[in-house]
Amino acid sequence: MRKLIFFMHTSLDGFVAGLKGEMDWIHFNDDMFDFVATMTEQADTALYGRVTFDMMQHYWPTAGNKPNATKHDKEHSEWYNKVSKVVLSKSIHENGLENTQVISDNLAENILKIKQQEGKNILIFGSPSASHSLLSLDLIDEFWIFVNPVLLGEGIPLFKEVKEKTPLNLLETKTFTCGVIALHYERKRH
Repeated sequence: MRKLIFFMHTSLDGFVAGLKGEMDWIHFNDDMFDFVATMTEQADTALYGRVTFDMMQHYWPTAGNKPNATKHDKEHSEWYNKVSKVVLSKSIHENGLENTQVISDNLAENILKIKQQEGKNILIFGSPSASHSLLSLDLIDEFWIFVNPVLLGEGIPLFKEVKEKTPLNLLETKTFTCGVIALHYERKRH
């Protein structure tokens, strides 16, 4: 079965965005981009909530074609354009969207079907609300949490409305020169 892997940046005090969705506090550098490229090579499906999908769709399809495009822009744009995309949304439709499936109901059943298909990993980037729904249905297999060296004080929490204890195994940690520490966990299964 394919793995659903959650990627999320967080502040040290556990927020994924400011109160208005601000993410200007996230630290990036080339070694982090190179690391993300190794993860995307192992995935052929990207899963998003509607808000994150709208942001991605606005930027990534043409990011690699711009005159000032970085190596990361070119690589991630190419990956984004070729992978299958799954969007969790009740307000958008697949009409006009290329290589994109929209799931608006029966979340657990539909995600399990995708996980049972042949293929590589499924990555969910950001998408706090969608991630909360997936977590509550125990559909996430692994977590990559990128802890940024900043305290926000308030904002959108990393894990919201967790109803029960969710045991995890620490698989590895990775430290980036920009001060971010990545924590890689897998869901402990019975």
